[in-house]
Amino acid sequence: MDFVDLKAQYRELKESIDARLQRVLEHAQFIMGPEVRELEEKLEAYTGSRHCLSAASGTEALLIALMALDVKPGDEIITTPFTFIATAEMIVLLGAKPVFVDAEDDTANIDAARIEAAITPRTRAIMPVSLYGQPADMDEINAIAARHGLPVIEDAAQSFGATYKGRKSCNLSAVGCTSFFPSKPLGCYGDGGAIFTSDDGLAKAMREIRVHGQQGRYHHTRIGVGGRMDSIQCAVVLAKLERFEWEVRQRGEIGAHYDALLAPSVKTLKVRPDRTSVYAQYTVRVAERARFEQELKARGIPSAVHYPLSLHQQPAYVVHCAGQSFPVSERLAREVISLPMHADLDENTQQRIVAAVREALHGVSP
Repeated sequence: MDFVDLKAQYRELKESIDARLQRVLEHAQFIMGPEVRELEEKLEAYTGSRHCLSAASGTEALLIALMALDVKPGDEIITTPFTFIATAEMIVLLGAKPVFVDAEDDTANIDAARIEAAITPRTRAIMPVSLYGQPADMDEINAIAARHGLPVIEDAAQSFGATYKGRKSCNLSAVGCTSFFPSKPLGCYGDGGAIFTSDDGLAKAMREIRVHGQQGRYHHTRIGVGGRMDSIQCAVVLAKLERFEWEVRQRGEIGAHYDALLAPSVKTLKVRPDRTSVYAQYTVRVAERARFEQELKARGIPSAVHYPLSLHQQPAYVVHCAGQSFPVSERLAREVISLPMHADLDENTQQRIVAAVREALHGVSP
């Protein structure tokens, strides 16, 4: 059994993916070819954002966004400690300081009620993460940011396709950044990502930063990076967009079905009623995770832990938050475990997974 079945997805989209890849091979514009702008235009239409810039990865998207906001050494960026390392990594690479705010116990997203207390004169931006596929409390976060004159960057690496009060993730704040890593809800066949904004000035800055700070050929007005997404990867995402709405619906139905089947047996994370999740991961919480993981493995069920350490517990980041404790994030890191989730997960396989979960929880021999 695959944790994420990319082979099944490819079989369904093979004709379109192969044709698009062949076109790139034939025109040989592997960098900034026509697929790049075609994808950006389609993603602008999908999210409602004025500007989309494809990027080399979700991580690079965050870096470019922070650079466009002119984040400097000594600045502080408020974010969550319960996320993938890239969120804090890009902050630290620019010499800024990640200021962590603990997560909500029921969603694992940043606790918006704790953000304002973390703001100082050095705060430069707020970066909530839409973890596991569900947007954070974006209206509350945007309101706090507006009171303090701060931009909000949504780290939407896991939530492209989700909605918040009817609006699309990636178009919920000043900037949204997503990832097209292969296992994401909308993934390419390598690294890729995108940045979204409706601010013309920020879009201009990010377009230049993405190509080494270049305003015109060999005329560099900013410090930049090589942050472009390859034409081939854009071609893959364009093909996958053809059935993406169906996949989003499937993920929602599979997630809801998991909830209905598992809620009596295991602690599940909650999706708020005013938003949707694309279930980049379907994650539950168990007290004896190591044993539970082994029990699932014995039954042929793959699983994954996203994430086993909160960022302030990571060796490379201890220096940035010595002595700090974030109890909810620490508890989540001890308990979370993700089950197989993808749009092609059929009902029989899901029933098998659920049966294995129940057996593993109750010590039934495989």
